[in-house]
Amino acid sequence: MNRFLTAVSATALLLTASVASAQDFRALAQTDLVAARDELRANHPAAVIPGAAGDTFRAWIDAGLTDAQGRIGQVNSGDAHAYLMRYYGAGFRDSNISIRPTFEGLGPYFGISWPGVATGWRNGRYEVTYVKPGVRNAPRVGDVVVSCNLTPIEEYARGKLDKWEGNLETESGRVTSAPYLLWNRNNPFVSGLPSTCEFQRGGRGRARAIDLRPIPLVAGDLEAAYRATVYMPPATPLNVETVNGRPWVHVHSFADSAGWSAFNSLVENQAAALRGPQGFVLDLRAAAGTSAFTSTARGYGLANRIWTPEFTVSRQPAAGEITYRATAGNRQWYADTLGRMRADPLFVQENTPVIEQTQAIVEAFDAALAAGQQIFTLAGRPAVPDTGAPNPVQGPVVVLVDAGCSGGCLDTLDLLVRLPNVRIAGSTTATDSIFIEPTVMRLPSNYSDLSYGHKAWTSRQRGNNQPFTPAQGLAYTGNPADETAVREWVGTLFGG
Repeated sequence: MNRFLTAVSATALLLTASVASAQDFRALAQTDLVAARDELRANHPAAVIPGAAGDTFRAWIDAGLTDAQGRIGQVNSGDAHAYLMRYYGAGFRDSNISIRPTFEGLGPYFGISWPGVATGWRNGRYEVTYVKPGVRNAPRVGDVVVSCNLTPIEEYARGKLDKWEGNLETESGRVTSAPYLLWNRNNPFVSGLPSTCEFQRGGRGRARAIDLRPIPLVAGDLEAAYRATVYMPPATPLNVETVNGRPWVHVHSFADSAGWSAFNSLVENQAAALRGPQGFVLDLRAAAGTSAFTSTARGYGLANRIWTPEFTVSRQPAAGEITYRATAGNRQWYADTLGRMRADPLFVQENTPVIEQTQAIVEAFDAALAAGQQIFTLAGRPAVPDTGAPNPVQGPVVVLVDAGCSGGCLDTLDLLVRLPNVRIAGSTTATDSIFIEPTVMRLPSNYSDLSYGHKAWTSRQRGNNQPFTPAQGLAYTGNPADETAVREWVGTLFGG
């Protein structure tokens, strides 16, 4: 398995794209789909670990391949290839399994036609959230979509959006894909812009049919419509500001490029203010991050800087048991990782326990393979007894989340919910499976990467694909893109 990707120069990508433009994308899709299926069947732990967490995987891996192969005749471009690969990956209903293009994708603001209207997922229904000024005979903001092209809206949305744009089995997938309900995103597998939809004025009364006509696309139109519907993080994702007299800590990304060194220093310098009796807001909206060690470590590191390691260590969730699938390919992944660790003198100097742990995993693979075992389980970090350290944070803490909180953000919430005087507010987060720490494989076409979690956190206290949902009174039901309204609402949670 070639799971370790080397950097590809921009020139090489352009050359690859120019060659592929003359190739049969249908043949590329067929090859990539089979390669993805074979890799997952050979090495993904869900294939052999018993229990409900793997049921969807086992049901989809071959049936989904057949489904996707039945659509290959509609592949007509690199973008269509990307859509079909995304569809197969999304069918596993596991956010840690994905098949993404290696080239720059369409992006969230792409479309080839639209009616000047965007919709959002609000209170369990599709509502109009944006109408471009000047569009005639259009629905109004707040109108509820009842049907499109004579098809009930739930059925229409599933056909157009589910697996193609998001996972409609989850609240987060509904939220992030909703703006595309009435747009043509150049997906040849689904309907484009609907001709007629029925809307209820304000969600009440008799539905009214409205003909939707494409309007000329103007640069910035789709971005404005999407941003008016779904919260999008600021250009500076990590920051601390003062809002209504209390600190507001912005963490809208767990990416390496977000500027963590400077941010951590900022948090350390303002620790006294964060611990004051007035309390503070920790804003984790749109805080996407992989469920990898580095992403989780950033969240834990932030908590340690605010609450101190002595206080958080006994409240961190126990790692429990980690289950591995014993295959030569999975064993090689750890052996290669161990080799890179040992080849880095600085890493050797600073991370000896990690090297020892990885060596133990490789040895466990060897023992399992020699014994003919399919799986083996290793104990993770145990829970730490209460140290007796006092809570340095005097005031209440509101942790603001939304559908964009994923991966390492969810791992961070696993810790935060165990700290005193912390409340989770906002809207339902994304989900992630118990199959963690993604590994990446380049598929044969060179146009797609398959990513999947290669070990199972079978004893994780948070269930498989279970989001965080704010409790009653802590759920925000207004416009998530209206920052002024959001801040006013958060202020009421502090009694102000």
